[in-house]
Amino acid sequence: MRFLHTADWQLGMTRHFLAGDAQPRYSAARRDAVAGLGALAAETGAEFVVVSGDVFEHNQLAPQVISQSLEAMRAIGIPVYLLPGNHDPLDASSVYTSALFTTECPDNVVVLDQAGVHRVRPELEIVAAPWRSKAPTSDLVAAALEGLAPAPTSSNVTRVLVAHGGVDILDPDRDKPSLIRLAELDDALAAGALHYVALGDKHSLTQVGGSGRVWYSGSPEVTNFDDVESNPGHVLVVDIDETDPRRAVTVTPRHVGQCGSSRCHHQVDTSRDITDLDLNLDLLTAKDRTVVRLGLTGSLTVTGRALLDACLDKYSRLFASLDLWNGTPTSR
Repeated sequence: MRFLHTADWQLGMTRHFLAGDAQPRYSAARRDAVAGLGALAAETGAEFVVVSGDVFEHNQLAPQVISQSLEAMRAIGIPVYLLPGNHDPLDASSVYTSALFTTECPDNVVVLDQAGVHRVRPELEIVAAPWRSKAPTSDLVAAALEGLAPAPTSSNVTRVLVAHGGVDILDPDRDKPSLIRLAELDDALAAGALHYVALGDKHSLTQVGGSGRVWYSGSPEVTNFDDVESNPGHVLVVDIDETDPRRAVTVTPRHVGQCGSSRCHHQVDTSRDITDLDLNLDLLTAKDRTVVRLGLTGSLTVTGRALLDACLDKYSRLFASLDLWNGTPTSR
């Protein structure tokens, strides 16, 4: 059995530092990443897609965003299971219960709106832990797993947990009540109550623990600078061997992202330094979909400052955004 694990689409996201037509390109890239899952599913023979939370940026979305997002999901062409997360919880204003969403939701899209087991087919179950508020006061995964017995070997049932949130071994705030406890996941996996854990919330591709069965897929498109979000832009192709009583798992990351971000620092004191800066910026690809946060330090002559300003002006027109941080070089 093969499926696609993705998360944190955050459709409808905007970024304040994107100007002009860069924001529409960014939004289109996020929708394209969703619609493009159809081609990846066809290529890999995936049976379905799970989206582990934060499908939407928030619940208060323009109707156009909802309609275009649902159309992108329709284009995937296979069942798509959506988990509400902290950005789009199942609260009173939930996008998932809005008239527009329920009216236009394609037949292949299913919202995992109830905690616990969802039957996909007789031999396959999804265990869901949806968010009902932005700040849960308990471990939603523990509640979803409560009373979940190991799948009987004779039944050949495979179980996939779809959840959202931080895991205790990765979060510095170990006392946060909503944290997912890795020990409980490992116990459920060892007992055969679960066979794979599809997580969302962390935007970088991350394997959790040593079982090889607990993963964050990360966001399929970049949402922050590379010093914060080190490895975004992936979808996971997950294989579970249903003929194996232990349900052997193979996870293959596939890079699908089209946007990029870079945070870098350069010392500029001479015209040669400015030439090096120009070369480094020129080497970055897909400039119209790349955001650069640039730190510059040094001391320049009036002539050198003019050369720097001309360089920055050139690349500000080419990149989706070129943002200066950590000050600018002084003049001498």
